[in-house]
Amino acid sequence: MAALLSVSRLIDRFSQVIGKIADYMVLFCCLISAGNAIVRYTFNYSSNGWLEIQWYLFAYVVVLGAAHTLRNNEHVRVDLIYGSVSDRARLWIDIIGLIVFLIPACIFLTILCWPYFMHSFQQGEVSANAGGLIRWPVKFMLFAGFTLLSLQGISELIKRIAALAGSIQIDTKYEKPLQ
Repeated sequence: MAALLSVSRLIDRFSQVIGKIADYMVLFCCLISAGNAIVRYTFNYSSNGWLEIQWYLFAYVVVLGAAHTLRNNEHVRVDLIYGSVSDRARLWIDIIGLIVFLIPACIFLTILCWPYFMHSFQQGEVSANAGGLIRWPVKFMLFAGFTLLSLQGISELIKRIAALAGSIQIDTKYEKPLQ
């Protein structure tokens, strides 16, 4: 279990670094958006490339930030029973959810995204918009994002199993959003 927990910590650190990069991408996206608006209204000049880079950065934030969000247990839950059961039951719900839903879906999507990216890369796919950007980087991010989310799912599974075995403590408290 100690070796698996070491792997889990390594994955967690990697997700944290990638999550921090995603945080900065939000800032870059805002700066590009503001700069584009200033240039468009001040100099009456615009480029589709600037709009597309914003879309790319938003996509990067979502796909790269997903693993970091899962690591922090801040992902969206459909709380039908989770909030009303014991910590041990929550661990079991998480384990079943990870094994049955998250990890298989992420692995499947990772496998599907690779040829999608490769086809775009090999064809040199470019946006159909005038001044548009190449498409393969954003398609690669889909592959990278699902790969990271798969790895983080495995890390979370390791931690839940270790918590059931009594090797570590995990805070399973879930605070429902205010509605």
